[in-house]
Amino acid sequence: MTDTVPETTSERRLRREIGRRFVRAPFAWGLLLLVAAMVWTVAGDDLSFFPFLLMLVGGWSVAFSFVNATMEMRPVRAGVAVHLGVGVCLTAVMVVVIRSDGVLLAGLPEPIRAIVVVLQIAAGPAAGWIWLGLLSRLTDLIGHRDAKKRPPPTAPEWERENGGDGSGVEFSALDLRMRTLTLVIVGVVLVVGVAATALLIAFDDTVMRLGARLVIILMGAAVGLPVYLLLRGALRRRTLSCSVAFGNDELRIRAGTAMHRIPFRQLQHLVWRTRSDYARIEVRGAGVDLSLIAGLAAPPPGRTGELPALPRRVFRRLELAGLSVERSRRDEVVTFRRP
Repeated sequence: MTDTVPETTSERRLRREIGRRFVRAPFAWGLLLLVAAMVWTVAGDDLSFFPFLLMLVGGWSVAFSFVNATMEMRPVRAGVAVHLGVGVCLTAVMVVVIRSDGVLLAGLPEPIRAIVVVLQIAAGPAAGWIWLGLLSRLTDLIGHRDAKKRPPPTAPEWERENGGDGSGVEFSALDLRMRTLTLVIVGVVLVVGVAATALLIAFDDTVMRLGARLVIILMGAAVGLPVYLLLRGALRRRTLSCSVAFGNDELRIRAGTAMHRIPFRQLQHLVWRTRSDYARIEVRGAGVDLSLIAGLAAPPPGRTGELPALPRRVFRRLELAGLSVERSRRDEVVTFRRP
């Protein structure tokens, strides 16, 4: 009879952390979906609707992860160069494969041909998301040029509370969970993919006359861009005026008209991300489960959509309250957890 070694607390934490990061990794999920679509397509005789959806979501997930990675690259020019280079190369490959009318795939074995077809279909939403990301960079660049004519916006800053026992910061944010945001984006990608496919089928003769290159541009302008602008506008209309204050022994959060007080001893989880579209604060504890995303909200006049770095006293207070701290490589994301 073999004795079972009990799992230690650190091992359980490591296993949970690996699982949490896997669930939140769009690149890993995208690869899994694409592999599932390949297996389904190779095993079947035709392309059914379900593997088609797997290809669309898988291609978007990989592109979503890629765009986020380029946004965080330093220096910024390197991220732009990689972003633009991959977008141009991917689009060029799609155009060449489509214009070849199957000649490039004619000599390949049937399983390899099926895998190439899966990648070709997945490349559609991937290329669309990459070009939308480049469009976002272009609008930001235009905004920065316009900002040179007026004082540049500044990041929110910590201010001492009047009569309080700590410092606070005011900012604009969306009361929205990252999980919900991801599901909304996936839903939009599915709708856009199905709508684009329906349009391509309905206007098949026109598509063949225009050519693949022009069709890709028109589909992005007629379907992808309006949906992107509508989604961004819908999110920004949900912007709330928020504030966060760290006292001596409690965290105080205001989201719109709702006020929450969480004693540090009852705080279970805190995420503080300072920059990017996903700059946010996530809090769990004392019956409160809140996620405020500042990066996607409409910032107040003269302010940027980000959060200031946490003061040193906050780290000391939270560590004394029994929370462990984890930092990202560039300290943009700080996570506190109760063991």
